[in-house]
Amino acid sequence: MRSKLVHELRHGLLVVRVRKTKSGDSTRHKLSIHRLYRNGDLWHESSRLGRDDIPSVRFLLDEAHTWILSQEACEESCEGIRE
Repeated sequence: MRSKLVHELRHGLLVVRVRKTKSGDSTRHKLSIHRLYRNGDLWHESSRLGRDDIPSVRFLLDEAHTWILSQEACEESCEGIRE
């Protein structure tokens, strides 16, 4: 099933994208990590990270995890209201 981009977090040139997929009754969130770089006038993305990127990636992943948990909690409470 196709995933939908639902959230994006940035810290400097690092980006974490959160995608949501639904399969039957279950919902899953998937993450992708990218580093932005410029080659001349064009911007590109790479999945390769350097040693100095690790602290920022950890921060972004923690923020993404917190966001996903809050979304799941909201969805669960909204389902209770709909039923």
